[in-house]
Amino acid sequence: MATSPCTSAPPDELLAASTAMAAVTLHVRDLAAMTAYYRDALALEELAETGGTRAPGTAGTTVALGRAAVPLVVLVHTPDLPVARPGQAGLFHTALLLPDQAALAATVATAARHPRSRYVGSADHLVSEAFYFTDPEGNGIELYRDRPRHAWPCADGRLQMDSLALDPGAYLAEHLTDEALAAPQRDGAGVGHVHLKVGDLDAARRFYVDALGFAVTADWHGALFVSAGGYHHHLGLNTWESAGAGPRAATIGLGQVAITVPGRADLDALVARLRRHGVATADDGASVRFEDPWRSRIEVAAAA
Repeated sequence: MATSPCTSAPPDELLAASTAMAAVTLHVRDLAAMTAYYRDALALEELAETGGTRAPGTAGTTVALGRAAVPLVVLVHTPDLPVARPGQAGLFHTALLLPDQAALAATVATAARHPRSRYVGSADHLVSEAFYFTDPEGNGIELYRDRPRHAWPCADGRLQMDSLALDPGAYLAEHLTDEALAAPQRDGAGVGHVHLKVGDLDAARRFYVDALGFAVTADWHGALFVSAGGYHHHLGLNTWESAGAGPRAATIGLGQVAITVPGRADLDALVARLRRHGVATADDGASVRFEDPWRSRIEVAAAA
């Protein structure tokens, strides 16, 4: 994989090193079925529900699911929205980061056994080990664990990643334990990164790097990878299925990508940078909301 320097902008133009991803919001047609899937297949716990009951046809109900009280996925019942058309921009996958190989193996095994999961592959990325699934409404999911950061390969100051074969059967045979499989939800998890479908990589770079303030870590075969703080990537941006896509309408699928920064000063710096690049923002004091060039909604909130 061809890579580029992990830092591609002056420090004052970058997001803080402790910037992190937060829960991804999905518009769903069948709230009960999708809640059950994320609870049972991915061993997430229901954390909150708002907006009324889950009676069939009741729109607007929202359910958050996560682990250890940390929201990872927020499902919004929006049954009247259309299904996204092929070639549109939007969500490629939400990547859930597990703490170690046993936790990853247990979650992969739980997902693989669920009758509504669709397993789509696995890969050794040198910096991480990853397994890929699709949920019942077509949203991509990555389950992965990071190798220790000191073991990430570097050459000439550049982070090296790849996509090598990773045998799922052999991985589970080596790392799956009865203890982890019995209660995979006991292991914490986080949204490690989010991968989006975009229409143009140059426009994605101008928005996500120049305006938003991530640094480029890799540029490979129609995909751009960007991060804060030297992480391998917080966002992946690709044109594999969406080259030339224009602004998206609201559909089933991606509702919002959420990012956290350390504090209000970071939000102020971000708002100033976005305004310099002509990006309209809505600021409620605790968070800032705006849209990327394909009308995918982004929310950046202060962790405090």
